[in-house]
Amino acid sequence: MSGKLIKLAFRLLSLLRLRQAQRLGRFLGGMAWKLGSRSAETTRQNLGACYPYLSDAQVDKLGSQSLRETGATALEIPIMWEWPVERCLGLIKEIEGEELLNDYKADGKGLLLLAPHLGNWELAGLFFASRYKMAALYSPPNRPELEDYIKKVRSRSGSELVATDRRGIMRLLAILRGGGVVGVLPDQTPRQEGGEFAPFFGIPTATMTLASKLIHKTGAHPLITFAQRLPGGEGFKIVIRRAEAGMASTDMSKSLSALNRSVESCIELAPEQYQWEYKRFRRTAPGETSVY
Repeated sequence: MSGKLIKLAFRLLSLLRLRQAQRLGRFLGGMAWKLGSRSAETTRQNLGACYPYLSDAQVDKLGSQSLRETGATALEIPIMWEWPVERCLGLIKEIEGEELLNDYKADGKGLLLLAPHLGNWELAGLFFASRYKMAALYSPPNRPELEDYIKKVRSRSGSELVATDRRGIMRLLAILRGGGVVGVLPDQTPRQEGGEFAPFFGIPTATMTLASKLIHKTGAHPLITFAQRLPGGEGFKIVIRRAEAGMASTDMSKSLSALNRSVESCIELAPEQYQWEYKRFRRTAPGETSVY
């Protein structure tokens, strides 16, 4: 499908109401599970590794729910990209942990937002970008013809998109040192030179070192956040939590372990809304057996 057709499809899908988009997405996700797609297989493998105490029936139940919720997320993206920002923000019905933002305001230090692939991360980004001068790491899409479109929709609330290169990292450091806000996805598999192995659900997992380095060099406050999908198409709840205190440790192993524990604690609030079909364990630590 060409870039123009994809953009047209997004605009047409954005005509749906939130509840309709979620229902359609869950139907498609449910079909992907029933048909034994590659996403279903990866989901089953990830859940089996992270929750070894679950029975096969329990893994199947959670896996089916997860792919249904992933489908809902996918069909929500056209809404988040095409609806006016204020209409998107109107989908937020509750904010949990808003008082934690006061610490950031009080001492003038930067705020590092860790937003894992849980719930609707596009809405979480819109929420913070609408409140603060914010920058977020940006990786070009696999389809170059969509790059301008994605940049446009993701920056329409004022968010600055920063490339994942040396110049971009220097920009993030400058923003945090100036008391600004930076958003990072903490649960992506990093490039080999940008990560180290740390436990994630007890599994040695390639984990990004960038978030820890940003904290060490700027003293920024780390908070972890996500937009939790509410039942019945009612909207979303923004959840804001403190990251584990160990992230400030200059011992990189301790800092990365704290980062992963922070992500785990959020996943446990809504495990079915996590993107389990992502191959988080694609790189295997020496001496370990591959999850896949």
